Amino acid sequence: MWSGPPQPDQGLPPPLAAVPVPWKSTDPCQGHRESPGALVETSAGEEAQGQEGPAAAQLDVLRLRSSSMEIREKGSEFLKEELHRAQKELKLKDEECERLSKVREQLEQELEELTASLFEEAHKMVREANMKQAASEKQLREARGKVDTILFAEFQAWRESPTLDKTCPFLERVYREDVGPCLDFTMQELSALVRAAVEDNTLTIEPVASQTLPAVKVAEVDCSSTNTCALSGLTRTCRHRIRLGDSKSHYYISPSSRARITAVCNFFTYIRYIQQGLVRQDAEPMFWEIMRLRKEMSLAKLGFFPQEA
Repeated sequence: MWSGPPQPDQGLPPPLAAVPVPWKSTDPCQGHRESPGALVETSAGEEAQGQEGPAAAQLDVLRLRSSSMEIREKGSEFLKEELHRAQKELKLKDEECERLSKVREQLEQELEELTASLFEEAHKMVREANMKQAASEKQLREARGKVDTILFAEFQAWRESPTLDKTCPFLERVYREDVGPCLDFTMQELSALVRAAVEDNTLTIEPVASQTLPAVKVAEVDCSSTNTCALSGLTRTCRHRIRLGDSKSHYYISPSSRARITAVCNFFTYIRYIQQGLVRQDAEPMFWEIMRLRKEMSLAKLGFFPQEA
C-alpha cells in the first residue's frame, strides 16, 4: 500500500536507477529478441564502415587522378616529340626544296647563257663563212682576171684551131708544167715508151690477173714480179699492169704510178674530145675543166691519189 512519498532513510543505499529495456522486435521474420551486446557491436561496425568508406573512395579518386595526369603528361611529351620530329623533317624538306630550287635556277641560267653563247657562236661562224666566201670570190675574180690575160688567152687561141701539136703555146705549157713531170719516172727508158704510148693513145692499163703472162726486163728490173714497180723500181704491191701498143709484154706498176699515168690519159682524152668537136660548151667551162685536169696531174705527181688506184 502506498503511504506517500518515500522518505529518505539514512544509512541505506540509494535506490536503483531505471535501466532501459530494449523493445521487442515486431518483425515477423525475427523469431528471437536481440541482445543488447549485439546491438552495440552492430552499431559500432556500421559506424566504422561509414568512416572507412569515404576515405577509400577518396584514395581511389586520387589514384585515378594521379594516373590520368601521368598519362596526360606522357601523352603530351609523346605528342611534343612527334611534333618536334615532324617540324624537323619539314624543315629538312624545306631546305631540300630550297636547294633544288636554287639548282634549277642555276641550271636554267646556265642553259640560257649556253644558248646565247651558241647563238652568238653560230652567228659568228656564219659571219666568218660569209667573209671567207666573199674573200674567196674576190680572189677567184682576181685570179680569173690574171688567168684571162695569160692562160685563158692561150687556151682561146688553141680552141680556135685545136691541135695535138705540142709546139703550140697552150700545149707546150701543159707539157712543160704537168705532163712531163707527171710521166717522169726513175726508169727513163720505160718512161719514154709510156709517154709515147699515152700521146698515141695506144697504152692499155689492166688489173693483175691470177695467171701470169710473159714479161720483159727493162733496165735490169724484173718486171714480171708483182712486188716491184717497173716504172719506179721500188718494192710495191702491184695490182695493175700496162701494155704498150700491140706488144704482148706487160709491166707491173704500183698504185702511185698508175695514178700518174691515169691523170695524164684523162687530160689527153678531154682535149681529143674538144679537137673532135664532141664537147659543145662555151670557152670558159672548157677552160676550167682543163684546169681541173691539170690539178689532178699536179696532185698525182706529188703522190696524192685515191686509195683504190
